[in-house]
Amino acid sequence: MKNTLVKALKSAGEIQRRSYQTANAISEKESISSVLTEVDLESEAKIMETIENKFPGHNILSEECGFIDRSSEFTWVIDPLDGTSNYAAGLPWFGVLIALMKGNAPILAGAYLPLSDSMYLSEAGEGASVNGKVLKIENQEISKTLVSFSTDFSADDRYVKKSADLYGFMVQHARNVRSTNCLLDMLYVAEGRFGGCINMFTHIWDIAPLFLIITEAGGIFKSLDMSDIEFMADAGHIHKNYPVVTGCRSFVESMSAVL
Repeated sequence: MKNTLVKALKSAGEIQRRSYQTANAISEKESISSVLTEVDLESEAKIMETIENKFPGHNILSEECGFIDRSSEFTWVIDPLDGTSNYAAGLPWFGVLIALMKGNAPILAGAYLPLSDSMYLSEAGEGASVNGKVLKIENQEISKTLVSFSTDFSADDRYVKKSADLYGFMVQHARNVRSTNCLLDMLYVAEGRFGGCINMFTHIWDIAPLFLIITEAGGIFKSLDMSDIEFMADAGHIHKNYPVVTGCRSFVESMSAVL
């Protein structure tokens, strides 16, 4: 399974590297914040081909194709191109995300950054690594670290105000705030470059792989209301929004005061 995961990540990454700075958005999806390129579709097709050649009986849950139910206890959760808006704009903030779920729990996860050839892997109970180097999140005071905050379009004024309040708190308490609004922000948490991250809009394919990588590296990963995240890998919850907070213990505890 791990070999298939790595092969799928790298094959999609090669497609993205080859078409970088030539692909444009071809359509808008559910909001002005969400776009689609031909590379999303090509990457997804390659990942699915790679997985189905080895595990034809497993379920697939992917951002573009939806949920393919084969009545298996295993589901591959796929974000074929995380950071599509960045990619379409020619920004180097994008990559591939894949998690293997057993039931509703991620047991194997990977993230791949094609431009830097950085491969992040994690297995439940076995830790996390990047290019073979073990990842271990150390505790950092929020005032001494960079943090990340991301949000997307919302017509809900209350949600926009909540986002502004959280951002304001981070501006006043952290060393500085950054955002790529893609997998990089949470991978930087896993590497200790960022002390923490809040993202107001994510789906299961955005965070299931990163959840396993960060928690196996020793970080905390919670819903925005500080409850445990309950993933649901099925057709009925495919578009569920997961507002999340993640990072070292000190960051998450600091943010809990305003969440």
